[in-house]
Parts: sequence; structure tokens; C-alpha cells
Amino acid sequence: MEPQTNLPAPEPNGGERKRPLGSGGPAANSSPTRDFSSIFLGLDGLRCGWSALLFVGLYYLFLFVFSVVAVSLDPALSQGEFSPGQAIVSELVPLASILVAGFVMARIEQRRLVSYNLLDSRRSRHFAGGLLAGFVTVSMLIAVLAIGSWLHFGSSDLHGFPILGYAVLWACAFLLVGLFEEGFFRCYLLSTLTRGIQFWWALATVAALCLLLETEHGVKGASGVYALALIGVIPCWLVHRFSAGSSSFWQAAWATSTAFSFFHTNNGGENAVGIFAAGLVGFVFCVSVKVTGSAWWAIGCHTAWDWAETFFYGTFDSGFAPQHHLLTSTPAGDALLSGGSDGPEGSVLVVPVLLLLALALLVLYRSKARPSANHLTDKATLQA
Repeated sequence: MEPQTNLPAPEPNGGERKRPLGSGGPAANSSPTRDFSSIFLGLDGLRCGWSALLFVGLYYLFLFVFSVVAVSLDPALSQGEFSPGQAIVSELVPLASILVAGFVMARIEQRRLVSYNLLDSRRSRHFAGGLLAGFVTVSMLIAVLAIGSWLHFGSSDLHGFPILGYAVLWACAFLLVGLFEEGFFRCYLLSTLTRGIQFWWALATVAALCLLLETEHGVKGASGVYALALIGVIPCWLVHRFSAGSSSFWQAAWATSTAFSFFHTNNGGENAVGIFAAGLVGFVFCVSVKVTGSAWWAIGCHTAWDWAETFFYGTFDSGFAPQHHLLTSTPAGDALLSGGSDGPEGSVLVVPVLLLLALALLVLYRSKARPSANHLTDKATLQA
């Protein structure tokens, strides 16, 4: 949906529109109150940094409340069992948290929930394309691991009718995972930060995440976060320096992808390669938002990727050992190549596979690329 032409477009300097001297604007008649409010408000409402911080704060507040209620109703949730039933219930809690936090932010910002990279007339087609891409990509990676003898298959874990039941249960569980993680990182945060984040604020965000890791104990694969953060510095500075018009999207992609890798460091069996791969796949999902106009392809790909790893092939998934899977597989040899307890995405071979996925995205969707739904459209709709 295109933005309405009667709305002012944000200026590239972060949302402030310069006024000529003597025009009666802030330059001529500034006041302490207006100067103070400009710290929080721009022409587009609440500035993107404050919006992102408020959203994250609300998410963790609601997550705490909903988690307490969920664990009191079902104490088994605190045991961390990786079964489809437990996964469904466990993922409903963070998904409900971002939905409530997103609803509150949408009311504050006078927008609709779908305005955060979800408004798409071709969402079914993009979602289905993402499902296919996720399954094919994981299958390619696992085929390479199997051919190289870094992954061995054993006897099937399931037989008969339960296969269909667990296939559906795991699909539901990972659809919730896809909706939550893409909703958090590629919907609200990517959409909001694209409104105005610049290179130096993105750098500060990434640096703060790295410093925060240094204070954490028991995190897994922190060097993967550091590597992703460092790799993004020069490209993002070059985009900031020479392509200011489209810079904010790529700064937001860098910041949210680094945050996505940071988010996975608390998983028990992760390694540095797996953490780096999480951030890299997060960046690929950002590219999908850029070329398809929404996060629906990413949601589909994320869902199928996890379902294929966990249920279909029976591998470790981001450090978790699944229950009730179709095939059974065991990593073998050097963990750098096999992925070890991280799963296939903990293998260095995941990097070229993800680069091929990004290339396929650009080839298939670049010529059809549309700008993602502009949040200003929904703001104008609510004000009308």
C-alpha cells in the first residue's frame, strides 16, 4: 500500500525538517518545552529508538506475567522438555506477549498491527514460497552433511498413524516460533527502526549488545555475535556514506540481525558457528522483507526450516534435542563440520547454503519487489 501524498515524508537527517529563519518555526520561536519534546517526538510521532525500547520493555513485562501464569497452571513447562506439546504451549507465551506489546504500541503510534511488515496482498503466495525454500534449503545442507559422513541416519523414531499426528503438532509448534521470532525482529523492530535509525545509532546498539554479552554468564557462542557485529561495520558505514536514502533499512537489518543472534546465546547446545548462522539467516530474512514487501516469506521459511530439522530429519535444532521425529540422525566427526549438538546450522557449511538462499531470493523476487507497507498509511487511516 502506497503512502498518502498529503503526509510529510521523514527527512533523512532523522525526522527533523529544516525551516528557513524567520518563518515562525522552532528556529525563530523555540521554547524549552518544545526543545525537550523533540528528544522524544519527530514529524513521524514517537522517535523510532524510543518506540523500539518501549516495545522491548513491554514485551518482557508481559512475558514475565504470562510466564508466571503459565507455569502455575502447568509446572512441567519449567523443565524445558523439547516435545511438540510443550513447545506449542511454551511458544504461545512469548507470542501472546509480543501481540499485546504490539497492540499497545500500535495504539500509541496510531497504526495497525499489520502495518509492521505484515500488510501484503500476496501473503499466501509469499508464505508458501517461504515454506518451500525453508525445506529445500535445510535438505540441501543435510544432504551435504550426509555425503561427507558428518551426519548419520538411523532407524525411524515413528511408525504408522502417529507420524501424521506428530507432523501436524510440530508444524503448529514451529509456526508459532516463526510468528513470534519474525514478529519480534522482522516485523515490529525492523519496521520501526527503518523509520529513522542511522549508522551511529545502529553501531551503538550493536556495541551495547556485545558489551552486554560480556556481563552475561553461561552464554553459548558469544564470538558468533561479535563476528556478525564486526562484519557489518564497514558495509553499513559505506551505505550510510554513499546511499543515505536507503541507509536506514540496512542499519536496522544489521542491528536486528545482531540482536537475533544475541537472542539465541542462551540456548544450551549452541556453538559460535550456530550463533553466527542465526544472525546471518536473520539478515537473509531482512532481505526477504526488502524484496517481497512483507515478513510472510520469512515466517514461512522459518517455520519449514525448524520443522525439517526437528521432525523430518530428527537433527538437533539450535542446541535442542527433539522428541517424536520421523527420521533419526546423529552428527559425526568434527563439530565444526557436523554442527555437533547445535545441529546442521552449527556447521560452517551452513554459510554458503545461506548465501545461496539470499541469491535465490534476489533472483526470484527482485524484479517484483514492492516497498513494504508504509506505517504512515495506517496512521493516516486512523486519523481520518
